[in-house]
Amino acid sequence: MQPDYPQELLLPMYQTLLENLTTAVLAFDAGLQLQYMNTAAETLIEASDRQLHGLHIDELFREEPPATEHLQQVLSSATSYTKREAKLQLPNGSTLTADYTVTPVTENGHTTLLMELQPRDRLLRITREETIKTRQETAKILVRGLAHEIKNPLGGIRGAAQLLARELPDESLKDYTNVIIEEADRLRNLVDRMLGPIKPPQLAEVNIHEVLERVCSLIDAETGGHMTLTRNYDPSIPPIAADAEQLIQATLNIVRNAMQAISQHMPLSDGNITLKTRIMRQFTIGNVRHRLICRLDIIDNGPGILSDMVENMFYPMISGRADGTGLGLSIAQSIITRHSGAITCESEPGKTVFSLFIPFEQPDRQADAGAAP
Repeated sequence: MQPDYPQELLLPMYQTLLENLTTAVLAFDAGLQLQYMNTAAETLIEASDRQLHGLHIDELFREEPPATEHLQQVLSSATSYTKREAKLQLPNGSTLTADYTVTPVTENGHTTLLMELQPRDRLLRITREETIKTRQETAKILVRGLAHEIKNPLGGIRGAAQLLARELPDESLKDYTNVIIEEADRLRNLVDRMLGPIKPPQLAEVNIHEVLERVCSLIDAETGGHMTLTRNYDPSIPPIAADAEQLIQATLNIVRNAMQAISQHMPLSDGNITLKTRIMRQFTIGNVRHRLICRLDIIDNGPGILSDMVENMFYPMISGRADGTGLGLSIAQSIITRHSGAITCESEPGKTVFSLFIPFEQPDRQADAGAAP
């Protein structure tokens, strides 16, 4: 037998249910003006109901093409409307990818449009990360196998050149054997760089801002102080468990890559690289949900990255510059992955953002190593 709730308790109860949903729910009147949004919607949009109350839906969500015509059809036909992976620009300027369903609800002659909003950004990001991670693991296995096959004959070539140099009667002929030795060493160093850092991170408490200041001093020295480096730090960020030297290398590779891209398309004095740090809570990397994450955004005003290169830029030997080795971003990716983190990139002409996500707490590697057979 169902309980008979008093009528005066139903509305507060329904209100409580809406406020505790994890799905963002918004309500618009027949004029498409916002009348209500629950807590999940406020969190998603990063603004309160009080701030946005009464806004027209086109002011709340800027979408191309605008959805107004479809919503008018919902009102006139009294049928639901669903859109998948819509790109919505929010009032704070950020862009949200979401699925949404709009349902007309009529009561006492008044129609309300109920919008259920499901963000897709995180799911798409996790799926993309998993795909990239799988591809990179495959590429890493191939590179390691190739490196082994290359380094063995290189050692033989170098040794044979050294023996030959000892037998040559004329000292001038040793110039040729020296070329062989130097080129063999160069190829060996290139293969070692392709493999990235071999040692596991030596974890210690690291202040991320000290890492960034070291990177800024190195870039200032390289550019003669001609390029603007903007700091946008969150001073409340606590120390993270990381290898400081490896983090410096990873960050420096990305910042230097941005600096070189800027220098090829504009005077360095017009270039600007912003280093932004923030704390993120309950963030998922791969299939692991982390309570706290340090997010580092490296933002530059360079020419941007071609869309067909964004997915492949972290592979070894992939470079957008004619004189690039294509190893800097690959090494950065390897280092951040070793810290149980992730790197993403979004780019358009005039703005490229590399985002590094690093957990504050790392797995107990020593314990894991001790448990291994």
